[in-house]
Amino acid sequence: MSISPRDRLIVPLDVPSVDDARRIIDDLGDSVSFYKIGYQLGYAGGFELAQQLIQDGKDVFMDLKLLDIDNTVEKGVGSIKTMGAKFLTVHAYPKVMRAAVAGRGDSDLQLLGVTVLTSMDDEDLDAAGYRMTAAELVAKRAADARATGMDGIVCSAQEAQSMRAIVGPDMAIVTPGIRPIGSDAGDQKRIMTPARAIAVGADYLVVGRPILGAPNRSDMAKSIIDDIAVALGKR
Repeated sequence: MSISPRDRLIVPLDVPSVDDARRIIDDLGDSVSFYKIGYQLGYAGGFELAQQLIQDGKDVFMDLKLLDIDNTVEKGVGSIKTMGAKFLTVHAYPKVMRAAVAGRGDSDLQLLGVTVLTSMDDEDLDAAGYRMTAAELVAKRAADARATGMDGIVCSAQEAQSMRAIVGPDMAIVTPGIRPIGSDAGDQKRIMTPARAIAVGADYLVVGRPILGAPNRSDMAKSIIDDIAVALGKR
């Protein structure tokens, strides 16, 4: 994919208010071009902020992880596609993904199937009733995403290389759980550094706490973008 290093970094606005989000956006300035909005901010005015970001020329990833009956998902995606967001997530269940593709229609909205949350490991999946490992479940859901016409998947960077063989060269691989060297893993269990994630085939990196908690957020973002650029030169 012909994507600049800067456009591969996605910063999640996982904060409780639009005012908090605006402070982050102001801190980052032109260093970041792509933001993710999830439940926390979405339900606190984040949808309106998303539209403002899009009007300002930023890319927006609506991380809503939709999961519902077919009709509800299809109509929900049909409403979201008018926003102008670049990405929208749904859980990678075949029926859900087929409904999302139908709702997306011929719009430019790109749909991502969430395979297995990066906060979950084999033990967590076993407790949830799955009789397969995280890697096996990610592979199954990646294959389903390709078969249903999705535009990409969300998976751990640890699975990116093997998933590329399943989804092919044209589907996007988006990887959360990215932690620069020396960063705290937090509640993420399947993590990787930015450079390594790009080297093994990830297209977009979601980097939150290391940037949001940095003394100088813009400098941290630029450092990660530099790592991405170096890694792209090596793969």
